[in-house]
Amino acid sequence: MYAPAASSGLIHVHLYTVLCLAVFCRYEQQHGNLQQQSFNMEQANFQIQNLKDTQSTVQAMKAGVKEMKKEYKKVDINQIEDLQDDMEDMMGMADEVQEAMGRSYGMPEDIDEADLDAELDLIGDDLGVDEDSSYLDAAAAPAAPTDLPSAVGGAVGVDEFGLPALPAQ
Repeated sequence: MYAPAASSGLIHVHLYTVLCLAVFCRYEQQHGNLQQQSFNMEQANFQIQNLKDTQSTVQAMKAGVKEMKKEYKKVDINQIEDLQDDMEDMMGMADEVQEAMGRSYGMPEDIDEADLDAELDLIGDDLGVDEDSSYLDAAAAPAAPTDLPSAVGGAVGVDEFGLPALPAQ
């Protein structure tokens, strides 16, 4: 079969298009490479900053340990234990004082609670406490209003919630 000859203009357009696509692909590849390089640089900067932060933290920890050692030399553990022992002794003496102050005079040591309850019931019977319980009855309260506010005065309207409506301005 015979293929018609392509015009030279069409060939030029085709070649130009192929060339443009090749350039576009190179630009895309360069763009991807630049993005990867940028990412790598950001990661390196991040790692450098982490190392600087770590160094700063280690320096602060060293200073803290040095200061703690210096302050710890001022603390005498034997003195603290002596203070704790003294405090324990003082608390014991305070308990003895409170026990002495709380002594009861003229009260028998062995009081039976059942006997006390029975005596209390007898006193209550003598006073007649159980007979009058009217003070425990519920007080008669007035009934809650059921009318709407407009029914009371007649001049005030109510809104959709049953509240007095605002006057028109």
